[in-house]
Amino acid sequence: MRLGSLDVFRGLTMAGMVIVNNPGDWATVYAPLLHAEWHGWTPTDLIFPWFLFIMGASLAQADRARTTVLAVGRRGATLVALGLWLSGYPAFDPARWRIPGVLFRLGLCYVAAALVWRTLQPAAGRAGPAEGARAGAMTGGAGAGAGATVRHVLVVAATCLLGYWALLALVAPPGGTAGDLTPDGNLGAWLDRAVFGTHLWKRTWDPEGLLSTLPAVGTTLFGVAAGAWIRAWRPASAPWLVAAGGGALVTGLAWGAVLPINKALWTSSYALFTAGTAAVVLGLLHRVLDDGRAPAALARLSAPLVALGRNALLLFVVSGVVAKTLLVWRVGEGAAAVTAQHWIYQRAFAPWAAPKVASLAYAAANLAGWYLLLAWLDRRRWYWSV
Repeated sequence: MRLGSLDVFRGLTMAGMVIVNNPGDWATVYAPLLHAEWHGWTPTDLIFPWFLFIMGASLAQADRARTTVLAVGRRGATLVALGLWLSGYPAFDPARWRIPGVLFRLGLCYVAAALVWRTLQPAAGRAGPAEGARAGAMTGGAGAGAGATVRHVLVVAATCLLGYWALLALVAPPGGTAGDLTPDGNLGAWLDRAVFGTHLWKRTWDPEGLLSTLPAVGTTLFGVAAGAWIRAWRPASAPWLVAAGGGALVTGLAWGAVLPINKALWTSSYALFTAGTAAVVLGLLHRVLDDGRAPAALARLSAPLVALGRNALLLFVVSGVVAKTLLVWRVGEGAAAVTAQHWIYQRAFAPWAAPKVASLAYAAANLAGWYLLLAWLDRRRWYWSV
């Protein structure tokens, strides 16, 4: 079952990604379009957890045939491989090759969440239509089985968050201190250095490291629970989803007083807070887009986001390749040579507006260009998935 709200939400998230990843000048960017320096959050810090949440919700909507162990392993390995390739492009220098990354984490979270979901699905969800109907009758109806599954998924997600909190607070890295949340001193940074050496984003730590993938799996599982809830009780699920998301949001903020909200560490408070915001947004979109009563004007307004959302992986990979290419392609000669990205920005955007406006305009032009391509592909029903 494909939900229009998920496509729109995914497209909104990808549009945000393109805007924040492609300013004309990193020195002149509006504060909400930058990540928080360490503790705290900005709107930009919502993008990655939203995408994980959406991935989990989509997983719960997929047919079981698409989540065989073999298929799950293949998709996860493909995402990790794409991430490694993109990290190396264009130099492919073994000495500076970052191993963890966004697609690396997506692959790990997808495999973990898919296997949990496959294990916890009720009998009614595993069987064919006839067998599923009989199983639903035996367990008090499909809703009863689905409700139990949602609870079990939430328990696993909560376990991920609580376990990670305990590791950060109680386990000291060798030569360090338990509870250290500094970039180099936290337990996750020590583990990444032990496993990956210096093949990290900052050479000594990485925001997509191994240990912080545990609460990121929790974020994905919150999305699985939301998708399963919608699948079982559509369309009555929207108000409950918004209410549950609001509760998670407030609880995450309160937890942040003890365990700071921190995207780079993916702290448990951050995971709960961002999952709550995602649930609220998905619930609202589900209410207005999936009940068959959305005004035609609203459908037309959301169409660009649908095009972006249906080809999210293509947009992520190709936009990353183009951005990196523009940064290594030099225009001019000798000391006067500049990157192609700088050359375009200085000639087409910087002369016509204030610095921050021009920088944002460059990012918006990027988004417009990618939308034209993806809209063309959407009209031809060409989508890239793994």
